[in-house]
Amino acid sequence: MYAVLHTVVPPVAQAIWRPTVSGLENIPRTGPVILASNHLSFADSLVIPIVAPRKVVFLAKSDYFAGGGLKGRAQKAWFEGMGMLPVDRDDTKAALASLDTAMSVLGRGEAFGIYPEGTRSRDGRLYRGRTGVAHLALSAGAPVVPVGLTGTERLQPVGARLPRIVPVTVRFGAPIEVAGRYDGVPAGKARREVTDEIMAAIQALTGQEPAGVYNDRAPDA
Repeated sequence: MYAVLHTVVPPVAQAIWRPTVSGLENIPRTGPVILASNHLSFADSLVIPIVAPRKVVFLAKSDYFAGGGLKGRAQKAWFEGMGMLPVDRDDTKAALASLDTAMSVLGRGEAFGIYPEGTRSRDGRLYRGRTGVAHLALSAGAPVVPVGLTGTERLQPVGARLPRIVPVTVRFGAPIEVAGRYDGVPAGKARREVTDEIMAAIQALTGQEPAGVYNDRAPDA
């Protein structure tokens, strides 16, 4: 299903929305890599795989995979076809399960997409990154490619059923290599430093105002 959808969806989507994309050369064509992006819209998890030169796996709410009937089956096929994997956000162990799933993806030499802010920014500011992204990078020895999205908050605003045709920009920054850099450094300190480096790189790509705090809004996408 993935091969079928990606033969059709990216060319059609790019022809309609004509996103401005830069830095594709920064994404390694093979091997494990983490794409760490700011998060403005539900559509972000579709925009990045559409423009990226390789499959990018994101996590999505398990609700999207559980619907019944023809609509439910079609929705499940769509999300699976776009390379997404289900995660139960109501499970108290969901965070650990998400990390395990991400490590499995990276262990297969694939690309994994993540939003270090944890949930969407509703005011356009860039919130402080959570250290899960650094845990993955340090554990897997995978490079992190920072991604800066602008305009996606207008592509499909909260409550909108269909995406709109608006200017969208996707910038892929230079890979951040972490393998071997933090040998002997306490794990907590290493994760915080790597995460802050990633968020600084994302901010340089987007120009967003740093919020300086975590985004504690309940995740809804």
